[in-house]
Amino acid sequence: MNRKKFLKAGALAGAAALIDTQNAFSKNLVDNDIDKLVDANGNYVLQPLPYTENFLEPYMDAETMHLHYTFHHGGAVKAANTDLQMIKKAMDENNLQTVDYWTKKLSYHFSSHVLHSIFWTNLINKKTDPSGNLLKRIEKNFGSYDKLKSLIAETSKNVDGNGWGILAYQPYSDSLTVLQCENHEKLTQWGAIPLLVIDVWEHAYYLKYKNKRPDFVDSLFNIINWDNVAQRLNTAIKITQ
Repeated sequence: MNRKKFLKAGALAGAAALIDTQNAFSKNLVDNDIDKLVDANGNYVLQPLPYTENFLEPYMDAETMHLHYTFHHGGAVKAANTDLQMIKKAMDENNLQTVDYWTKKLSYHFSSHVLHSIFWTNLINKKTDPSGNLLKRIEKNFGSYDKLKSLIAETSKNVDGNGWGILAYQPYSDSLTVLQCENHEKLTQWGAIPLLVIDVWEHAYYLKYKNKRPDFVDSLFNIINWDNVAQRLNTAIKITQ
C-alpha cells in the first residue's frame, strides 16, 4: 500500500470505527470511488459541488444551497479535522481524559461529512426513476417503487428533531432497508451502507419551505438521481461480497 492509500485508509477507517458501524461500512468509505472524503495527506476535505448552486432550482434554491454546502457541510469538515488533531494531541501528551470528548465530536462531525457528501451526489436537476438491478431489488424488498417512496418519505418526515432518512444496503442480509438517523451519527442499523440520504435538518429547507418539512421531502423526489443510487448499490455489493 503506498503512502497516499495508507493515509486515506487510516483516516477513513479510523473515523468510521468511531461512528458505531461495522466493517462493511468502513470498507465502503475506504474503497468506493464516488465519495472523496480525504486529501492525499489524510485530511478531511470538502470537495466542490458537482453542479452550480442554482442547479437544483426551483426545488432547492441557490441561497440555501450556498449556506448548506459552505457553512454546514464545510463547517463539519473543518471541525472533524480539529477533532482528529485534538485526539492525536491527547494521545501524544498521554492526556486520555479528554479523548472521550473529542471522539464523540469526531463521530458527529465526520458523520455529517459522510452523509452530506452522499446527499449532493444523490441530486440532479431532472426527474429520474430507478431501473435495472436497483429496481428489481426495490420491488423485491418493498413491493414496488411507489411503496418505497412512501416509506422513505414518511420515515424522513417523522425524524424526531434533526436527522436523515436513509435508503441503505444491508450486506449481511443482501437486502435494501430504510432507516432513520438522528443528528448525523445515530444510525439505527449497524453495518448499513447508505445509498440515498434525505437531509431533514432545518438548514436544508427552512429558507424556502419554512417549517414545512413534508413539502421539502416530497419535492426532492423530482431531483433524486437514481442513477447515482444504482451506482452506489453496485459498488456496495461489489466490495462486500
